[in-house]
Amino acid sequence: MSTPALTGPAPAGTRFHPLRDSVTMLRRNLKHMLRYPSMTLMLVGMPIIFLLLFVYVFGGTLGAGLGGVAGGRAEYANYVAPAIILMTVTATVQGTAISVAMDMTEGIIARFRTMNIARVSVLTGHVLGSVIQTMLSLVIVIGVALLVGFRPTAGPGEWLAAAGFLVAVTFALVWFSVALGQVSKSVETASNLPMPLVLLPFLGSGFVPTDSIPDGLRWFAEYQPFTPIIETLRGLLMDKPIGNNAWIALGWCALIALGGYFWSKKLFNREYSR
Repeated sequence: MSTPALTGPAPAGTRFHPLRDSVTMLRRNLKHMLRYPSMTLMLVGMPIIFLLLFVYVFGGTLGAGLGGVAGGRAEYANYVAPAIILMTVTATVQGTAISVAMDMTEGIIARFRTMNIARVSVLTGHVLGSVIQTMLSLVIVIGVALLVGFRPTAGPGEWLAAAGFLVAVTFALVWFSVALGQVSKSVETASNLPMPLVLLPFLGSGFVPTDSIPDGLRWFAEYQPFTPIIETLRGLLMDKPIGNNAWIALGWCALIALGGYFWSKKLFNREYSR
């Protein structure tokens, strides 16, 4: 990027390079992640705390209700781990909303408008950086889950499918969080808006089977987006039948990703044109 472009808007007829500029913005976001590791540790710490709490405090009682060969805490560790994995995704993308809100409120977007860059690269850098950060966070959380008794029975093919599925879920939720970050008037608001994403696994099949939930809440638990996502992930990792959950989950991912993308694009173009 040439420094003269910082003094005014990009001249008419300037050729932008979206791929190159997106890589530059990705590098910027990765440097932020490395420079402020406390944010990553905080976002990873929450699902780990929930994992330890539910396995070691509630696992004996809840696991006994699941039955199975082992029962108790060992059975429940296998049941709850996919929900904790999903919570890792939702917690990490919460950081995306915060990062985007910081850019929108601290004036950096106004500076980007004067630079010779493709405007789409600003959002793309956030999305790709968040996906990479989430994948690294998932490695840490899955490692902790294995230490506390999670014993997946998936083979290499199932693990590969689960990894691809998690990338799709992350990609969708990241775009939604990018929109939430832009619509927030402050960083504090951006940190609170994605909280329902963290809480939705509790209102699905993440921690208890939906047939144990009271009737009024059971309908919501069975038809909200995160239940088929958790059941698909649980089926892949534990070698259990998935049924139609995978297609329903991917449909939700496509809907959330497209909605988040177009909403983000509309908000960013409005801000960019000011």
